[in-house]
Order: sequence, then C-alpha cells, then structure tokens
Amino acid sequence: MTKEQALAVFENYKIRRMYDEKSGIWFFSVVDIIAALIQQPDFQAARNYWKVLKNRLKKEGSESVTKCNQLKLETADGKKYLTAGDIPK
Repeated sequence: MTKEQALAVFENYKIRRMYDEKSGIWFFSVVDIIAALIQQPDFQAARNYWKVLKNRLKKEGSESVTKCNQLKLETADGKKYLTAGDIPK
C-alpha cells in the first residue's frame, strides 16, 4: 500500500482511501466510513447497510448518491477489488 493509498484510522476502524494526484482529491471508502459510524466490524453488514441506504436515497431523489464512484482499493487479503462506493472528500 503506497502513501497515496494509506489507511486512515477512526476510532479503531480502518478507512481505506486513495489520493488522486491529478485532481488533488482524496477518495474515501463509503462502506468503511459507514462501518465506523454504525460501529459494525462486519464488512458485509456495513456493505448491505450502504446498499439499502443508497437505494432509499436514490428513491428520494438525492443526487449525492449519483456522484459515488467505484474505486479499486486493497482489501484485507491484499488484493484490489472495486469497492461498493466511494465519494471524494
């Protein structure tokens, strides 16, 4: 994991992130942030929570969900997969 992809830690929850040098923007994993906010150590449960929340927000007409991009971030097994959703911060 490079400096541009270093983990941020929030109350013992690891938040995956990626820095885009071209735009100068940090991108954070929404699922990791949700896991920290709802204090859910199980990744799959946090991912399902985000899926349900995202669908509800879309039905309400929220445009913030449409600005979420999938990024390839490193997982616990060291491999890179597309995340469930990321937003720039």
